[in-house]
Amino acid sequence: MSFSPGEAGGLSQTAPTVKTRDLCDNQSVATGNTPEDQVLVVDEASPSSTSSFEMLDMESVPAPYQEVQPHWFFCRRADDSTSWFPFSREDSDKLEHFYSAAQGSNKEVVVAVDGERYDVHVKERKRYAVYWEQAPTEVRRCTWFYKGDKDTRFMPYPEDFSKSLEEAYMIAVTLEEWKRKLEFPTGETVILHNPKLIMQYQPIGLQDEWVSSPSEQTRPRTVKRGVDNISVEIPDGEPEKVDHLVFMVHGIGPACDLRFRSIIQCVNDFRTASLSLLASHYKHAQQNGQVGKTEFLPVNWHSALHGDATGVDEDIQRITLPSISRLRHFTNDTLLDLFFYNSPTYCQTIVDTVASEINRLHMLFKQRHPEFNGAVSVVGHSLGSLILFDLLTNQRTGSETREGVASGEGSPLICEPLEQILTRLGLQQYLDTLQAENLDLESLALCHESDLKDLGIPLGPRKKILNCIRKKWLPKDCKMGALHLAPGLQVQPQDAFTSDHDNNQSSGLTTQQSQFHRVQSVTGAVDYEYFDVGIGQTNGSIAKGQVSIDYPQLAFHPQTFFAFGSPIGMFLTVRGLKHIDPNYSFPTCKNFYNIYHPYDPVAYRIEPMIVSEVDLEPMLIPHHKGRKRMHLELKDSLTRMSMDLKNNVLGSLRTAWQSFARLPVAALPPLEEGETTTERNQEKTGVCVDTETSVSVEQTDQPEIKVGMLNGGRRIDYVLQEKPIESFNEYLFAIQSHLCYWESEDTALLLLKEIYDKLGVTLEQPQP
Repeated sequence: MSFSPGEAGGLSQTAPTVKTRDLCDNQSVATGNTPEDQVLVVDEASPSSTSSFEMLDMESVPAPYQEVQPHWFFCRRADDSTSWFPFSREDSDKLEHFYSAAQGSNKEVVVAVDGERYDVHVKERKRYAVYWEQAPTEVRRCTWFYKGDKDTRFMPYPEDFSKSLEEAYMIAVTLEEWKRKLEFPTGETVILHNPKLIMQYQPIGLQDEWVSSPSEQTRPRTVKRGVDNISVEIPDGEPEKVDHLVFMVHGIGPACDLRFRSIIQCVNDFRTASLSLLASHYKHAQQNGQVGKTEFLPVNWHSALHGDATGVDEDIQRITLPSISRLRHFTNDTLLDLFFYNSPTYCQTIVDTVASEINRLHMLFKQRHPEFNGAVSVVGHSLGSLILFDLLTNQRTGSETREGVASGEGSPLICEPLEQILTRLGLQQYLDTLQAENLDLESLALCHESDLKDLGIPLGPRKKILNCIRKKWLPKDCKMGALHLAPGLQVQPQDAFTSDHDNNQSSGLTTQQSQFHRVQSVTGAVDYEYFDVGIGQTNGSIAKGQVSIDYPQLAFHPQTFFAFGSPIGMFLTVRGLKHIDPNYSFPTCKNFYNIYHPYDPVAYRIEPMIVSEVDLEPMLIPHHKGRKRMHLELKDSLTRMSMDLKNNVLGSLRTAWQSFARLPVAALPPLEEGETTTERNQEKTGVCVDTETSVSVEQTDQPEIKVGMLNGGRRIDYVLQEKPIESFNEYLFAIQSHLCYWESEDTALLLLKEIYDKLGVTLEQPQP
């Protein structure tokens, strides 16, 4: 048997055989002739190795042997470090149940864990992600753990090593014989002093070469049996019932926060925060079964844009200067996404990727949760919010889709079989490959180019297949440069928007033409002509100033669109848009929230584009603990105090001036019979008070402001409360403010409140 340090700092080995030998007291046993498939067990450890532990209490009667309860862990690797994390007790019990049931069978057992976002292959001991691309991670059935002096947490031993320790422990407990030494061929030594004290000693050759003193070289590891005897936080299990599904689209670049984490990790944090808030703010509703959970799934489009399919990274790299290489790499990988989105070719790639990925995730989620009948919402951060805004602006309603099919404008793709399409393209040799994966026409329409690449289809054929599928999905008359009028639409007498260049537009552009839907292929020439259609119309046409591309359709109608740190307002203004029609709403989404941090340098407001005549303050998002932050309350109090002080000073000065400028009593009109001076002064004072009161009433009695139908008549702009430390320097926390939404409990609670209000479940403010 061979042992070697594992990747996690443990031991990797083949299954050893624990062997007990009868030895004389203090007899030393050489291990040089010990077979490699055996672990030598010495009845009594040498005094030198146990002298520091003789003071332990050994008089207590040990409990009878009970089999250790295993707990399942999974591995997570980051850079050069490896960490092990426990599954929830529910998932661990589920894995243990299927593990026990599969004993004696060679058939693989797959168990869904972590809210069914991962699948564990029990026989293989691997955990696979379901919804996103991620390398499989190792899974262990853990019973024994160790921790060194420099370790921050206990690490699990390999399963075979744990089995050897458990066998030795069982013998020691049964025979009540302790101070047993387990020696391994590589020099590893584990000493069982007593049930509560078990230590592991490493051989000198495996010690850190930088250690100087002999005492440091002999520092042992603490060994613990069972997960209940180590300090580890076992996560709570998630509710099985899913009330709502949310897709979250990232912004520029592959990293989503200052720790350079991916969209997957950031969405995991947001999901964790939402689960915690549901447990605290919807506690009774969860206990009564009214509330389950809201599922959040990441939508990654950056890897498709910068992957091998487009080749854009290689093209950019060829023209990139060699100086300041790290800064240029950061620019190419992040900031250039903004320019890509304004390019017709790469904008089409981005939009297609986002829509197809959302549709793929939605279909996969429905397959894994067939009982799900809740609504779906979308979240976009930074540029991701603009992508979703343009997508939702160009969605078609169900009636428009049905009318198009009924009038003969539907896709001929439904009538033409896959075999006929491949034959016409001269690619019939790939029919068996596609059919082996059960890929039909609908599935192909949802595929990425990387999916076909994984099937071994070369670049040329897969380009032809996907291009044909997407073209055939369009209406017959939607060719390059063609104009399409949606059936049943009425010509609007007025445009929904006004722009700075309205007077410069060609008078030859008729009102009927302004209703046309321009559809252009990805390889066609760019048309930057501004059409006064889109936002404010009901036909899902191209919004003013958008790049003329084909916008795909989502497989569902989103309930709510949440924008985090969004530049939508700025992009609309740059596109020549000054005003959004108050009657406009997304064709398939009736709710929209623009959420931003006050110091976010990328965020812009939406409401001033709808209600320009009134200066509306944004809605302040409540703190998740149910109050304003302390420094904001103090700021408001000081503001009120200063205003009150100012008013009092002005009032005193006004009274003094009036007293100084008051006419002599003799100059006043004569008093009427029975009237006194005091009564006259009281009468004048009453008139003044009535006048001031009427003025204040007129000022406070303002009509309710309507902010249009983009959010169903409700407010759109919502601002977070900055933290106390952030208020000291706005510029210092500007970048962090743009990336704060993933860990913001206030943001998560606003989403949950909007979602569950529509389900008739009210928020419960927890008691402090």
